[in-house]
Amino acid sequence: MHNPRLPLVDLHRHLDGNIHPSTIWDLAQQHNIALPADSLEALIPLTQIQDQTSDLLAFLQKLDYGVSVLADVDACYRIAYENMQDAKNSQLDYVELRFSPHYMGMTFDLNLTAVVEAVAAGTQAGAKDFGVKCNLIGILSRTFGAKTCQRELDALLNCKQQITALDLAGDELGYPAPLFLSHFKQARDAGWNISVHAGEADGPQSIWNAINLLGATRIGHGVAARHDVKLMEYMAEHKIAVESCPTSNYQTATVQNIADHPMKTFLQHNIMVTLNTDDPAVSNIDLANEYQVAKEVIGLSQQQLDQVQSNGVEAAFLTAQEKQQLRAGYLS
Repeated sequence: MHNPRLPLVDLHRHLDGNIHPSTIWDLAQQHNIALPADSLEALIPLTQIQDQTSDLLAFLQKLDYGVSVLADVDACYRIAYENMQDAKNSQLDYVELRFSPHYMGMTFDLNLTAVVEAVAAGTQAGAKDFGVKCNLIGILSRTFGAKTCQRELDALLNCKQQITALDLAGDELGYPAPLFLSHFKQARDAGWNISVHAGEADGPQSIWNAINLLGATRIGHGVAARHDVKLMEYMAEHKIAVESCPTSNYQTATVQNIADHPMKTFLQHNIMVTLNTDDPAVSNIDLANEYQVAKEVIGLSQQQLDQVQSNGVEAAFLTAQEKQQLRAGYLS
């Protein structure tokens, strides 16, 4: 369980993977969008994982219902704002919300810069109303190819001050890191941090590429690092954090059994492991659930859980002063 005497943060949380079924239903009614369900009750199993899917791509299809109802920028603002309400309900002190402008805008061909602006405005209003600190991470959806990712990047760069980091997500196996060298150079030149999905659907080399080619200082999932001792040693030495999402990894069949999740192995190798939700609405979980899973199923001790919780603050894309302020709220 998480320690109430330490700040609680979620660093790997997809804003566009956290759209509640009730919001999907509501937006569909509002915009007269047909869904393959005749009631909210019938929609829920289509939009949430019930157990395990066949692979990452099958999991990602569950997310498609959420973005299929984003008919205008007001809808994008709404889901961003609701994500902040969710963060408050989950007792988070700080959240990093990541999103793909192209993925959110593609169904209704929305202007990508307008999507980024709406998400930034929604999260800022939510942060103010709900008292949770937030930073935004822009995602390049690799599945749509390098050209589309450049358009996505351009939209994010148009709102450079509102974005903290750049991520690469989607079909890791089909669209490897070398296709995106120039994109990430532009991101680093803009002064952004880099967090990359790697070692989820591909092997350790994908993680090496994320670090060496794209400049990642944090790795999303990173499950495959367990197969490369040199890589684990490198990550520990260079403080490259892992954004672990155990339930998601089980649901995408990245791990066949949550009890075998490599969080414990990573901690034994002194890697900065953090614990996160990934797509809470699709997975039908919250962060408290993940702490329970980490303790009861993966078998982490309370001391290890406290370390993981502290790692979340340490690995956050915040200044040293902001981290100090976050911790200061808990010093008695």
